[in-house]
Amino acid sequence: MTNQEAKFILSAYRPGGSDAGDPMFGDALTQAQRDPALGAWFATEQRHAAGVAARLREIAPPPGLREAILAGARASGGMPVRSWWTRPGWMALAASVAVMIGVTATALWRHSGPAQMDRLEAFAVDDTLHGRHGSHGDAANALNVMLSQPTTHLGGQLPVDFATLRATGCRTLSFAGHDVIEICFTRGGADFHLYALQSADFPGLPASAGTESGTRDGMGFASWVDTAHRYVLVSAAGVEAIRHLL
Repeated sequence: MTNQEAKFILSAYRPGGSDAGDPMFGDALTQAQRDPALGAWFATEQRHAAGVAARLREIAPPPGLREAILAGARASGGMPVRSWWTRPGWMALAASVAVMIGVTATALWRHSGPAQMDRLEAFAVDDTLHGRHGSHGDAANALNVMLSQPTTHLGGQLPVDFATLRATGCRTLSFAGHDVIEICFTRGGADFHLYALQSADFPGLPASAGTESGTRDGMGFASWVDTAHRYVLVSAAGVEAIRHLL
């Protein structure tokens, strides 16, 4: 089982541990315990799911809802009874609840932006460690050559044509349902993996103007944004080697 397969299974795991005895989750849970990156991702997912559940529990059912349902179930014969959920008052209330749920979900997404950024960095590090790397195409090769030059500084605006790179053979992955492209290059004898995604696909991520860097699972990483894209650079050479490129 790969980490991506485990994530797919664990995305259905309910917060609170009520699914702990379900054999469907057994192998995925074991892998999350053994793999620090997967474990960190799972912990973030559980916190987010618990937050959504807590907010939804704050939505109180309208007074008389139970009685209205029972009255509709008992009604028979005589004039046709208009279903309670088709009455204007109830329809307006249902619409209000739907809007509230939508607003809650959006607020939680935006509030969890730093956690989403942490997931993105974990995703990039995990793929660097376990992914099958390689790209082809003129656009990818040209960007590879540019990034390999010692005079090229990362950490700011890069000439990334996302659509062209994706369409002409650049390695493309999926993160949270959106495309991420990867460019691999070598600088000073060390291998580096640059992951790029379109900022418009992730409006909830923090629009930080600075560069964040650190170490995860023995790999150095750095992340930053430009006007249209968000990047994560990963290398086994360590965080200092990455900072030297920024």
